[in-house]
Amino acid sequence: MKHNITEVAKLQPDYLGFIFYDKSPRYFNAEEVPQLPAGVKKVGVFVNEKISKVIELTKKHALDIIQLHGNESNAYVRDLQSNLEFSDTLVWKAFSLDDKFDFSELSSYENIVDKFLFDTKGKEKGGNGYTFNWEILKDYTLKKSFILSGGIGLDEIESLKEFLQTDLPIYAIDVNSRFETKPGLKNIEDLKRFKNEL
Repeated sequence: MKHNITEVAKLQPDYLGFIFYDKSPRYFNAEEVPQLPAGVKKVGVFVNEKISKVIELTKKHALDIIQLHGNESNAYVRDLQSNLEFSDTLVWKAFSLDDKFDFSELSSYENIVDKFLFDTKGKEKGGNGYTFNWEILKDYTLKKSFILSGGIGLDEIESLKEFLQTDLPIYAIDVNSRFETKPGLKNIEDLKRFKNEL
């Protein structure tokens, strides 16, 4: 499938994600990641993948961050961490949220991952295209910072600005499907506008 990675990278995002999940319409199966500008970190997104495969692709593509977007247990995360040769490779764990999400689920991961990512609970493992009710994050009491994800687009700019003023430890904003012309191809002008207005 086609990706316009180089054009997106020119916008100097802090992170650029590559989805290594073959059931995703955004599956990245190229032999190599294009050269990215200095300062743009590579995030590899995995869903219930074998640890050996995660490590293989992390080495091959020199990933800075491993994002676990499936049902990976804390035992899985510990095993992965113990097998990582590069101690500077970070691990993020994604959780799909709805109004019934139990935040106590996170406590067993707090000391073994570097960040949480909160996405919308939907049929797919990410890329569902709609937001969750951010108000439920008021129940988040941990100090671990998180990435806010899930259907964020241009329509959310004003509410996002307001939400970023809260005391919640929001580390970054993750955008994806709402900025696509088709899976994997991003609308560069919309991304520019989002970055400039936020």
